[in-house]
Amino acid sequence: MPTIIDRYMLRQFTQVFIICFLSLVGLYTVIDLFGHLDHFVDFADEHGGLLVTLASFYGFRTLWFFDRLSGVLTLTAVMFTVTWIQRHNEMTALLAAGIPRLRVLRPVLIAAIGVSLLAAASREMIIPNIRHKLAIDSRNLAGQQEVLMQPRFDSQTEILIGGEKIIPADQAIVDANFVLPRALDQFGRRLIAREARFLPAKDALPSGYLLSGVTTPRILLEKPSLEFAGQTVVLTPHDAKWLQPDQLFVVSGVSFEFLSAGSSWRDFASTRELVHEMRSPSTDLGADVRVAIHSRFLQPFVDTTLIFLGLPFVVTRSNRNPFIAVGLCLAVVTVFMIVALGCQSLGTTGWLQPTLAAWLPLMIFAPIAVGLSDSLQQ
Repeated sequence: MPTIIDRYMLRQFTQVFIICFLSLVGLYTVIDLFGHLDHFVDFADEHGGLLVTLASFYGFRTLWFFDRLSGVLTLTAVMFTVTWIQRHNEMTALLAAGIPRLRVLRPVLIAAIGVSLLAAASREMIIPNIRHKLAIDSRNLAGQQEVLMQPRFDSQTEILIGGEKIIPADQAIVDANFVLPRALDQFGRRLIAREARFLPAKDALPSGYLLSGVTTPRILLEKPSLEFAGQTVVLTPHDAKWLQPDQLFVVSGVSFEFLSAGSSWRDFASTRELVHEMRSPSTDLGADVRVAIHSRFLQPFVDTTLIFLGLPFVVTRSNRNPFIAVGLCLAVVTVFMIVALGCQSLGTTGWLQPTLAAWLPLMIFAPIAVGLSDSLQQ
């Protein structure tokens, strides 16, 4: 049963967290909005009111903002809460009453761990479901504009999936240009078509890309389907009667979301999806994804370690200025982030194993946090 002091500490923590969160979100919104206001006005004229457009666009980004900064905001809220009760001698009174310091801090520590778990749940269940909203560019709010495409290699079929541009809203590749491997190039090395649309797996048909308006090689439209490593890879109208005379179907496990999202795909995908893509024979992901997978599992522990690194500096010092608490918070976060980003960079480039790159910051700072936390029990 929460006591009066527990409710008081939780209320202070919640107030500071919400104020800091809304302040940073508001600052980001104002800066970004003034840079792209003309795009929002043009879109609102055709699709509804300006306020509805802004609320939809920045509302989804608020969830992304929470995911990115939850750890830093939690540390800031904890430090402000503790500094506040120390500045008004409330901590001294509680200690004089025989209440241990760690018992006084227990509610904010539980709340901080709760925020970390809430951020993990959002990262795994909410962000992946709204990634199509987060991937929208303010210059292409409707998703109908063509954007440049980054070719992707299908490791299973050895086909390079490429094209001039993509239309995100239609899941289509404009002026598709697929490069075939040597084992499939008896009629030509390239498959060139007006467009290609991704079709998910359905019934007995595997996932892949439907090429419409095929111009090269046209002779392939009259030939039997092409096989690679004992599997049918390129379906032609000769064998697949559901295809139009100018259509081909290229089997591929490279989804359109993975194809179109680029580097942001890793940030918006859930851990389960990252593991699934890692196991897929069609996608050859780099060490950065392996580091990201391990980091996902360790993130709640990293956030908790960050709190126990910064909190002792606030609790044990004699100066009770809240602005000094902010400075200490920034210093702790800066050092921690430099080491964490450095380890991730070394893991991405191959200098460290992905597992070690993800675990190393925790291995360095967790013992330090444990040593510093002894002062919380005094």
